[in-house]
Amino acid sequence: MKKKYFINAYIIDPQNSINENGGLIIGENGKIEGVGKKVNTNNIPSREKFIDLKGKYIFPGLVDMRVFVGEPGYEYKENFRTLSNAALSGGVTSVVSMPNTLPVIDNVSMVDFLKRRGRDKSKINIFPAASLTRNTEGIQMTEFGLLKRKGIIAFTDGLKTIQDPQVMSRIMNYAGESDALIMQHAEDNILSTGGLINEGEISTRLGLKGIPSLAEKIIVERDLSFLEEYQCKYHISQISSEKTISVIKRAKEEGKIFSTGVSINNLSLNENDIGDFKTFLKLSPPLRTEQDRLSLINAIGEGLIEVIVSDHKPEDEESKRLTFAKAATGATGIETLLPLALELFHNDSLKLNTIIASITSNPAKILGIDKGSLQIGSDADLCIVDINKPWVVNKANLLSKSKNTPIEDRKLQGQIIKTFIKGEIAFVRA
Repeated sequence: MKKKYFINAYIIDPQNSINENGGLIIGENGKIEGVGKKVNTNNIPSREKFIDLKGKYIFPGLVDMRVFVGEPGYEYKENFRTLSNAALSGGVTSVVSMPNTLPVIDNVSMVDFLKRRGRDKSKINIFPAASLTRNTEGIQMTEFGLLKRKGIIAFTDGLKTIQDPQVMSRIMNYAGESDALIMQHAEDNILSTGGLINEGEISTRLGLKGIPSLAEKIIVERDLSFLEEYQCKYHISQISSEKTISVIKRAKEEGKIFSTGVSINNLSLNENDIGDFKTFLKLSPPLRTEQDRLSLINAIGEGLIEVIVSDHKPEDEESKRLTFAKAATGATGIETLLPLALELFHNDSLKLNTIIASITSNPAKILGIDKGSLQIGSDADLCIVDINKPWVVNKANLLSKSKNTPIEDRKLQGQIIKTFIKGEIAFVRA
């Protein structure tokens, strides 16, 4: 591979505090050799060709902490190849895959299978998460230590919440001893059973059973109480309500160490967008009020929420074009994660550096992986972005196998031009 020289770019790398005009050099080994304002035409050998990016942005490759692959068992929804293509078109170079497959990722043999398939069929970096409990049933813990040695970087029941407090306390205790990262989807089953959308005026008007924000809050409160007793790496996968933010703020003020994520859907949409039973907006956690949405954005700015995820969950059209009660829950989102996040910059809600940190360096730090930065000597996983380019979401142009986007026809500003994996071009916008 020949060296690649980029100049006249705006480079943002939160991990290394780079926010400046400059260039970037990719070595013959696919590693980053130079980055920042020191890289320009004055210090590039005259015989070498360079690419003038004319003010476009270079970001580290995005790290998405919550992605549902579909393989094994649900390949008709998404497989490693289609996920890889979709991710790269969105500038995502690393993902954490959820264990909710068929069979569930809860044993060593399944981990080996997953890693082989991911390596053979995808270009992106896939970091598999294993389930917290056998078959995600919430009863018997999986073998954290053994699974960690096989390369598992996090444990979660994905779509499900550990309901039994005794089981959860045991998990957190063991996680502390084995240095395992626990990721919890926070939703109390008793309060949420049968619920379809946010509990409130709109659920009443539509005649749909609601899911109260209290269902999320009490699980977070419970787990953070356990954190006082059992010191472990604990991450709340995604929150959706102002009530939960108040709990998180208080816990951080008390000195508790944990991290929190939020879905881009809950930052970009609210319950009003559901309109007359739009099933493509049936999500978990549900879309909540506009006040909740604004509170989540503010919480990112205040550092209370560290990570933004796509919550990419492909569903075939047949499972979405049903009555609201029968329709599947979830939406694709890995391709539109960055453009939707950039909306928060364009409308002056958040600083660009804060946004990029939440989808690159922050998740990488929580996961303990050497990704999400433009550090010299690291793999050249990066994306080139025109942050001002306008475009309209058309599901026909999406590369995910399933097209259940919640933002069809939405006008966005900011698009991926190229994505690189280990210095090689993996995606080019046509």
